[in-house]
Amino acid sequence: MRNKDIINVAVIAHVDAGKSTLVDALLAQSGVFSENEVVVEQVMDSNDLERERGITIYSKNCAIEHNNTKINIVDTPGHADFSSEVERIMKTVDTVILLVDSSEGPMPQTRVVLQKSLEQGLRPILFINKIDKKDQRAEEVVDLSFDLFVELGATDEQLDFPIIYGVARDGIAMREMDEDSHDLTPLFDLIISHVAPYPDNSAEPLQLQVSSLGYDDYVGRLGIGRISRGTLHAGEIVTVSKRDGTSVQTKIAKLYVNEGLSKVEKDIVYAGDIVTFSGISHISIGETICDKEHVEPMDMIAIERPTLAMNFLVNDSPFVGRSGHFVTSRQIRARLHKELETNVGLEVEELDHSDGYRVSGRGELHLSILLENMRREGYELSVSKPEVLFIKQNDQTLEPFEKVIVSAPDEFIGSVIQQLNQRKGTMISMNTDGSYSMIEYLVPTRGIIGYRSEFINSTRGRGTMEKSFYSYEPYAGTIERKRNGVFIAKEKGKTMSYSLFQLSERARMCVKPSVEVYEGMIVGLNSRANDLVVNPCKNKNLTNVRSSGTDEAIKLLDPLTFTLEEALEFIEGDELVEITPDDIRLRKKILSEIDRKREYKRLSYQ
Repeated sequence: MRNKDIINVAVIAHVDAGKSTLVDALLAQSGVFSENEVVVEQVMDSNDLERERGITIYSKNCAIEHNNTKINIVDTPGHADFSSEVERIMKTVDTVILLVDSSEGPMPQTRVVLQKSLEQGLRPILFINKIDKKDQRAEEVVDLSFDLFVELGATDEQLDFPIIYGVARDGIAMREMDEDSHDLTPLFDLIISHVAPYPDNSAEPLQLQVSSLGYDDYVGRLGIGRISRGTLHAGEIVTVSKRDGTSVQTKIAKLYVNEGLSKVEKDIVYAGDIVTFSGISHISIGETICDKEHVEPMDMIAIERPTLAMNFLVNDSPFVGRSGHFVTSRQIRARLHKELETNVGLEVEELDHSDGYRVSGRGELHLSILLENMRREGYELSVSKPEVLFIKQNDQTLEPFEKVIVSAPDEFIGSVIQQLNQRKGTMISMNTDGSYSMIEYLVPTRGIIGYRSEFINSTRGRGTMEKSFYSYEPYAGTIERKRNGVFIAKEKGKTMSYSLFQLSERARMCVKPSVEVYEGMIVGLNSRANDLVVNPCKNKNLTNVRSSGTDEAIKLLDPLTFTLEEALEFIEGDELVEITPDDIRLRKKILSEIDRKREYKRLSYQ
């Protein structure tokens, strides 16, 4: 039998509501860190991308103790592209702490993560965070949160949620707004009083459902899940109930549990604890580890299907291999299949007529995070424009829709409404607060891809836009895209200031002087609708009469620069993003101007 009570808690919220900051404070005040230890912010966000972007991408576990109770804490992603992670985590916890910003109120992803917890029958704790803001409206946000609970079909028991107020950054929590508190003790006490410890049914036959996967270069795939009942020993022979309904016997190698931030190896683990195990190379999400004499599989976890796909192609540009170490189809294939070991929201299939792979995921961020990780690891590849995945249901074509919440100054909101309407969006609500308006829309995912840059320009950078997957709805019809044409480099060479200055009269350039370009590479955004082949490498002809020194110094505007997500949104169907460890370039699929003309002519006759 186990020697202490166990409570498993997940921290859920919209992006940037303070989840990781709250976990930092919980760890610090539970005595996990030694006095002379240097503690970094967002200590749970260990991945470089997580730190740079300030978001949680992968759910992670830690454990603290309070009054002889072990509290396993799971820090979950807030972005909707990783909602499948959140859904699986809900099956391993006893309650959730729902963080809501005291001024923003419930946001799109708040709805997504709360819905997952309510569906599992959990009774959330509402944490109103950042009450030190000047524009905080905590009481109104509590009412809005209650309305959201009702809208999502919460039971009477779930609607009777406890409320706590605080400032996660300062490690402060309080039961009432005017309470004098200096730490998180009220939150610790509330968790223990609100949540019953997981039942100690360690004497019953083993049952453990795998909710997450990990990977170790030395021991291979790792399974992670909560022991629903029974005990598990290192080296034990168990039966795995597979996703296809079959059962196989296998051996558990090693067992690990969380203590603080560390994984500690154990010989035996008990009911209620979240355990990581090695030794089963074929384990997958939703499969059940059972006692070999009592095989009782749990209900299989449904894995959400992808909504977007793009082609990962071998890079065939003239600059291939300049900065990347992994450029072949075989190397890209190996990396994608390694990703499939842990990223269950991903699907990969080989392309029939080209050297590459079709990769499907939950959204732009989901796929761009994979691409960013690959380029940092030394991979080079070219990627096509994201395509929405349609599904057929009862002879009807359905497509993914996103819930979009926009907040912008009143003077710009009319333009935004017009743009969303053109993208087949439907307004749900509109509210005005002072000089700002907030609108809610349902928009086809097709319509929202590539819209962010236009939105920023339309609101002059003063608007905010949040979006999250809503559901599959009937096909909305044709959506017109209105991107201007591009300037395409005519030949290989180095760009010259003189040429860029001349070209910038008709286009916004996206390359600097003295940058190497190649034929077919995109070097600027045309002011008109057509594509134009130009020579950015042409220099000024010098004569005996005039020399370069007699001309005024050339002043160029800063070039357009694209992040990976912006580049993927920008390109059209006949274009690619070339991704290398050092550069992100835009290019045409067919580099040769002559070959492009032949292809366009061929397509026009079909």
